[in-house]
Order: sequence, then C-alpha cells, then structure tokens
Amino acid sequence: MTHALELVLLLLAASVAVVVVFRSLNLPPVLGYLLVGAAVGPHALKLLPESAQARQLAEFGIVFLMFSIGLEFSLPKLFSMKRIVFGLGLTQVLASVLLAMGPALLTGVSWQGALALGGTLAMSSTAVLSKLLVERMELDAPHGRQVMGVLLMQDLAVVPLLILIPSFSHGAQALAATFALAMFKAAVALSLILYFGPRLMKTWFYIVARRRSAELFMLNVLLITLGLAFLTDRAGLSLALGAFLAGMLISETEYRYQVEEDIKPFRDVLLGFFFITVGMLLDLKAVAHSWYWVLLTLGLLLVGKFAVAALASWRFGATSGTALRVGLWLCAGGEFGFVLIALMDRYDLVAESVLQTVLAALVLSLLLAPLIAHYADKIVLRLVPSEWFLRSMQLTSIAAQSMFVERHAILCGYGRNGQYLGRFLEQEEIPFIALDLDPERVHEAAAAGETVVFGDAARREVLVSAGIMRASVMVITYVDTASALRVLSLVRELRPELPVVVRALDETDYGKLQEGGAAEVVPESFESSIMLASHALVLLGVPLNKVLKRIRIIRGQRYQLLRGIYRGAGVLAEEAAQESRQERLHSVILSPGAYAVGRTLGELALDEMDVEVSAVRRRKIRALEPSPLTRLEAEDVVVLLGEPESLARAEERLLKG
Repeated sequence: MTHALELVLLLLAASVAVVVVFRSLNLPPVLGYLLVGAAVGPHALKLLPESAQARQLAEFGIVFLMFSIGLEFSLPKLFSMKRIVFGLGLTQVLASVLLAMGPALLTGVSWQGALALGGTLAMSSTAVLSKLLVERMELDAPHGRQVMGVLLMQDLAVVPLLILIPSFSHGAQALAATFALAMFKAAVALSLILYFGPRLMKTWFYIVARRRSAELFMLNVLLITLGLAFLTDRAGLSLALGAFLAGMLISETEYRYQVEEDIKPFRDVLLGFFFITVGMLLDLKAVAHSWYWVLLTLGLLLVGKFAVAALASWRFGATSGTALRVGLWLCAGGEFGFVLIALMDRYDLVAESVLQTVLAALVLSLLLAPLIAHYADKIVLRLVPSEWFLRSMQLTSIAAQSMFVERHAILCGYGRNGQYLGRFLEQEEIPFIALDLDPERVHEAAAAGETVVFGDAARREVLVSAGIMRASVMVITYVDTASALRVLSLVRELRPELPVVVRALDETDYGKLQEGGAAEVVPESFESSIMLASHALVLLGVPLNKVLKRIRIIRGQRYQLLRGIYRGAGVLAEEAAQESRQERLHSVILSPGAYAVGRTLGELALDEMDVEVSAVRRRKIRALEPSPLTRLEAEDVVVLLGEPESLARAEERLLKG
C-alpha cells in the first residue's frame, strides 16, 4: 500500500508541476504528461515500472475521452455537416491512411501494422485544434467549419480502429472471422442501444434531475458511462466503444452540457494518467540514437497530411486560401494517435524501433500544432494573392453597410443580447451595424432585413470598414474577456475617445475591462440582481422613486455594493433543459415552388404549431405585424419565432406543405 501511495504521489507531484509550466508557456499539457512518463518510466529514471495496474488506470482515461467525444456527437449536427464529415473528412482519413501505409510497408512492416500506423498518423488533435479555433474566433469561419467536420470524422474513425487493431493479434486465417464477429457484435450493440437508448435515457435523466441533487446526478453519469463500457467489454468489444455510445446517447438529451462540465475533472485527470503511461513507452535514448528517422517521419507526416487535407478541401469546393488553411491546421498528429500506439504496443504489431520513431514524431508534431495554426493566416496571405482580393471584398461589403451612416452604433456580436439591443436601437431610430462570425446567423438576419455583416471585430480593418471613425458608441455584446480586450486595444489605437460598453458575466474581469478602456462594464449577474431587488422592494411597499434612486446609486458606485458572494453547490441540469427549449428566430426564404406561395398566413395555421410569424419581408419592405390575411409571394422572407422543434415543423409546412 505504501509503495502504491508513493507512486500516486510521485505522479501527482510531477503532473502538477508540468501542467503549471506548460500552461504558463501556452502549450498543451498533454506534452508535459508525455515527458513525465518518459522521465519516470522504465527507459529513464525507472521510478515507475510499467505494470498492468498502470495500464488499467490509463484505460479509464481512454474511456472518458471517448465519452467526451460521444457527447459532442449529434445526429442533427452530423446530418447538417454530412458533406464535410462524410465527404471531406472520410477522404482525408482514407487518403492519409493509404499514404502512410506506403513507407511503412517499404520498411518491412506487416500490412496489419502498416494499417494501424496509417490510422495513427491520420488523426489530428481535436482537443488542441478546437480550443485554438474558439480562442481565435475562427470556429464559424469557412476553414473552421471544415476543420471541425474532419475532426468529427476522425473521431468516428477511431471506433472501427479500436475494434480492428485487437483482431490483428489473431492469425491470418482467423483474422477475417474474428473481425467479422467483432463487427457483428458492434452492429447488434449499436442497434439495441440506439433503438431503445434515447427514450430511456431522457426519461431516466429527467427522474434523476428532479431529485435536485448534484451528488446523485454525478453518480448517475458515472454509472451510465462505466456501465455501458462494462457491457461492451463483456460482449468482446472495447471499453472505449461503450463509453462512446454512452456519450452519444446523453448528447441527444437536454442535459449534455451539464454532464460535460461534471465529467471534465475526471476525464482530465485520468487522461493525464493515460498520457503518462504512453510517455513511459518513449525511450529517449533510442530516439536520440535515431533522431534523423524521427525528423524524417515528422517531415513526411506534416507535408503528407498537409497535401492530403488541402487537396481534398480544394476538390470539395473550397477556395485556395481556405484549402491551405485546412491543410495547415490538420497536418499535425493528435491524441488519438497515442491511443492507437498503446494498442499497437500491447498487441506487438510493429517493431519497437518503429514505434519509438512514430511516437517521437507525434509528440513533436503536437508541439508544433499551435505554432502552425498561429502563422497559418500569414502563410496563406503570402502564398495566395487572391486572398487579399477576398479579404477586400469582405471589407467592401461591411463598408457598403456603413458608408451612408454616421453617429451609429457598432455592435460586436449579434447573438441574443446583440439582437435585443438592435431592436431597442431600431425603436429609437438609431442606426447600427452588427458584426458577427456565425455565417448562418448572419445569413438569416440579413435575409430578414437586419444590418448585420460577417466580420471579426478583433481585426483593425473590419472596425475601420464598419465606420469606427464616424460611430457614436461601440457595444461588445458577447462574453469573452480576451477578445473584448483585443477590441478595446484596437479602439484605443484607432479612436480613443469612442465610448465602449462591454458585457461581462460577473465581477471577475470587471477591473481588467475597465483598465482596458471600457467606458461601461455591464455584469449580467449584477443587473439581474438589481432587477430582482427592485421588483421585490416595490412589492414590499417601498416608494418607486426611492427604489429608482437606490438603483442609480448602486450603478453610480459601479456595483460596489454587490461585489463578492458566497458560492454554493447548485444543480444546473435543469438549466440546460430550459436553454434547449428557449424560443428563437428563424428566417425562411420562399422559393417560387414553395407550398406557402399564394396562401395566406391564416390558411397555413402556423400558430397551431406554437410558432409566431414575427415579420414578413418583401422587396426590402418589412411588415412588423403581419396579419392572418397576409398572402405570401415568391421570394418573401418569413421570420418565425418559436422553439427549435416547432420551427422545424413550421419550415417544412411553408416549403413542402
């Protein structure tokens, strides 16, 4: 027991130290875990001998990683991105596997080992790349959507590889039968779980959530995750497949976001142990001895995957600039490569020297991934002259919206808060231009007559095109302190006297934003508290003028009275359910052959579906309160208000009847 405790303490101390260092250097902690494993493992200091217990602990890390991937898996999302996922993504995975198999076969690796190596090298880092896309606000950019679609396909491709690689350990004659049996078991398990699972999962989570116990909710998540992993393992499949199915089922419920937050600490800690055990496989002496093979493998990996991804993206209709960006973002390796390397080592599919070379190349590529993504835009602008033209076209469209307005408001972000603010400004006849990075939102809002354009407010040229020199105020409507500080820095540089109002979640970043140059910082939690207090005071008999005076004092003191709270443990699962049922706007363009053309709104009876027609835009004329007698025409834009499921049914009636 003492020996086991010493090992755990050693791993914890090393992990804490390395995460602190790598976070401060803005590098992915996974690299630190790998280096810790290499240092304390049997090939270096020999402080942590390789053991079955360590492998079993690491396997739980894979379980929670696959569970997280399953949570991100959504059938509607998959359907909406089917061309990117099953077209571009599948092409990238298959082409990368085949390209990697060639050199592996030439070096004497068996075809089973070459296929496993191809799958290993085809993967990119979902964790690192998705985080970088969010931080750089490029998730909804053309290359961002393609990168996420390919990453989703790569995550799905891991599932058959987890089934396939263990079957390679059998003889050549039994291989086909073993693999066929494994696939049959997987198909049966998938069919049963996907057929009976969703309804059962929703009902069960509703029962658990009604108990309003954070402890019970967390225990339930662990039970479902490990229970399904146990069942698939008993069926002769992998633990990881069951965890993936558990995440996929929960992703179809309204509790997925809360589950993701609850499971994150377990996942991250166990993943750390997993990567440490992978690092234990790394023999630094052997790598140093064959460093030229490591660099050659790294070069082939980066160049080969870049060429495959860029060419595939271009063939699927992307511009040259977008294709190059996709290639640069996807050229490095990923964490699933380490999962597959651990499997290859367990079943002795490749020689130790080859395994060491590939493992070292993957580690170096993951180290280079953030650097390549950071310089991707500059590389593309240097290599593709047409990118300057496309950039100027985007800026021209923004400038066209703001050319004839002055003393207007610039709204950075056109989400829920931005849209509400825009309606207030419309009522006061104050012109505004909104900048947003969600192409679907921009398309729908622009089709409904809103003055919103696609553009990143954190770019100097975008702010200039939006008329920052003529604007009266700027409002940052989204909650992202890092991005808001970048915008404030540009405003200070371009027009320091322009007042900027910034939305914040609470008091955490209040001081930073004020120091950054914000004229006003509006914390959501404070404002909601003020409104609750004002209503309560009025109902308690406090005169209205006294309540208003108290509110003015609090705001004048910059919310000083409300700073600092006692934090407790609350159950947030029902909040996720409420979020999924919130009403939203949706624009539907009526093509000439649409069912609704020639019919009145009364005949369509959309109100029976709990959907309200909030506006009808015809030839740039917007009717704010359409009546049941309004007869729809071709090319009309019908703006609907309702819950997501009701909106889908209403759109189908408008278009198909």
